[in-house]
Amino acid sequence: MTLPTLLFAAIVGFNHAFEADHVLAVGNIANRRNTFLEAVRDGLFWGLGHTSTILIVGCIIIVGKLTLNIGSFEYLEVVVGVTLVALGIFRIGKLRKANQKIAKPTPADSKLAYSIGLIHGLAGSGAVVLIAMSEIESSSLSIVYILLFGAGSILGMIIVAMLFKIPIGSRSGVSIKIQNSFIMLSGILCIGYGLFMIYSFSGL
Repeated sequence: MTLPTLLFAAIVGFNHAFEADHVLAVGNIANRRNTFLEAVRDGLFWGLGHTSTILIVGCIIIVGKLTLNIGSFEYLEVVVGVTLVALGIFRIGKLRKANQKIAKPTPADSKLAYSIGLIHGLAGSGAVVLIAMSEIESSSLSIVYILLFGAGSILGMIIVAMLFKIPIGSRSGVSIKIQNSFIMLSGILCIGYGLFMIYSFSGL
């Protein structure tokens, strides 16, 4: 495998972070943070969870010498859709209970970001990467390919999380009402896109 091919894996991973379901998921976790550092933490844990799933499944594919097709992963898009709906409802519910205060990060938030990253790992481009990886003859290069893809996705998701923090930080001068309206909108979009994914991939 050539160096450009390996670098391409990182680029694909970076672009993967900007898929609509990923942006909405991380945005709904990071959009109540008070600082860029807190938002970065959310993006980092999502990316780590996402990479963990791909790496674990990738190792299983390597050890078992399995071949894959894209149809094997389509049902996971429904799972992602359900997750988005649940996350959107959760964020709107938390907003109503938060008494319009900016939330401080907790260990539970990091676990939430990591868990959602785990679920998203095998959907969308992640599945395509695993299929491409299964065609690589060298096991070591296959792992490198996955890790570079993961590094790209982590970087991309950190940027996504930071972008969602920009308009709503407590020091930004934006009123609490506008901040909460932004959070409500992102929650509604998260629910709407989740329902769209469920409808599109469930065969309804």
